[in-house]
Formats: sequence, structure tokens, C-alpha cells
Amino acid sequence: MARILIVEDNRNLAHGLRTNLEFEGHRAEIASDGDAGLRRARSGEHDIVVLDLMLPELDGFRVLETLRREGHSVPVLVLTARGDEADKVRGLEGGADDYVTKPFALRELLARVAALLRRSAAPARDLSAAPVPVRFGDVELDPAVREVRRRGVPVALRPKEYDLLHALARREGRLAERGELLREVWGYHESVLSRTLDTHIGELRRKLEADPSAPRHILTVRKVGYRLAGVDGRTGAQVHGRAGSEVQDRGP
Repeated sequence: MARILIVEDNRNLAHGLRTNLEFEGHRAEIASDGDAGLRRARSGEHDIVVLDLMLPELDGFRVLETLRREGHSVPVLVLTARGDEADKVRGLEGGADDYVTKPFALRELLARVAALLRRSAAPARDLSAAPVPVRFGDVELDPAVREVRRRGVPVALRPKEYDLLHALARREGRLAERGELLREVWGYHESVLSRTLDTHIGELRRKLEADPSAPRHILTVRKVGYRLAGVDGRTGAQVHGRAGSEVQDRGP
């Protein structure tokens, strides 16, 4: 049973969603405007937030961006009538974990909620089987506690930033194609949403690289994907050496 917060100003839609989520065995709560939704989401009491964008008081974009800026990691599924590509990109780059446009099929929405709940729980099960820390440069990734430290100091990563870094580290320096990472970390298949990957890579570089404009570890293989240089995930030992010759462009 999950605890789900529905932030939606359409009363009939909100109550219909709550009824169906409760029928699935979850507990659901409704907030009818952005201010109330932000207050409740900040409480940390929910396993997922279903968030409309066009809300009174405070719009959904600002709710989402405020939550992520403050470090709240609750999964957020945006449910909105705003279906333009620019809105989707803004929502995903702002920290949404999924984006569904209205009108929507109820069974699909329930399946997406279930998938988000599985994904948010899966990393802990997967990582507990391989707790050996991974090191590259002055960074250490500790899968046992989902923590990243730089020079011994914990670095605040959003959940998807951590998942992306771990996906790269698991490959032990091998190339990860863009499509692989989008499917593995976000579950996306739409190429139009791939900008969210570039944004997360940029944030990882900003937080973990000595010079984000000339990264030494989180490298771009132009037009193909990304790789993490200088790491050996089997032993946790740092590997010294130059980046592979295939890296032609260090920007996203």
C-alpha cells in the first residue's frame, strides 16, 4: 500500500483518481491548489505525488521546482492538459519522474503509478547485493547507502541523478548509449525527451567534476551516449589513465 498525494483543482477528477487508487489498495489524499500541495508534499509522508500543472495559488511547475530545489526526492508524476513538447521538457528537466497528458486512459495511469513505485523501491534491492564502493577521481559512490561523497563530503544528488551515475558506474567505463540510459533510468522511449538526460549529465558534472566545462570522468561520446572514465566497479579501486579516443565532444 502506497501513500499518494493528488494535487489537482478539478474536484471530480481528483475524487475519481482517489477512488480508483484506493480501489488498488493505496491511500490517497487530495490537495486542491498549489500552495496546499507544496505544504503536504514537503511533509515527506507520501510515496508518490500526482501533480497537475495548471493550479490556483501556485502552478505545478513551481511546486515541482521548489520540491527539487529543497532536496525532496518523492517521485512526481505530472498529470496535465499541457501536452506541448516545451512543457514536457520543462517538467522533466524540473524533476518530474513521469509525464502524462489529459485526456488519459485510467488503466495506463494506474500502470505508470505502479511502475514509479517499483522503480523507486528497486534500487535499494539491487544495490544491496553489490555494496562495494566505486571510486573515480575524488568521488566515491557507496551503493549500500545510495550516497555519493566528494573528498569525503556527502554530495546532495537528486534520485535520478544518483540512478544515472550508478548506471554509468555499473558499466565500468564502457559506453552507455543515450537510449539505454533513458530506458534504464527513466523508462522513456520517446527521443523527444532525451534533453532531460543531457540536463542531468550537466548537473552531475557541476557537482562532481573539478572543471565541469572540461570534464575528466563524465564524458560524452558524441552522437552516441556517455561513459564514466577512471573507475573500476569490481574492486572500487580508482583507475588512472586518459579518456578513450572515442570521446570527441565533452559537452552534452
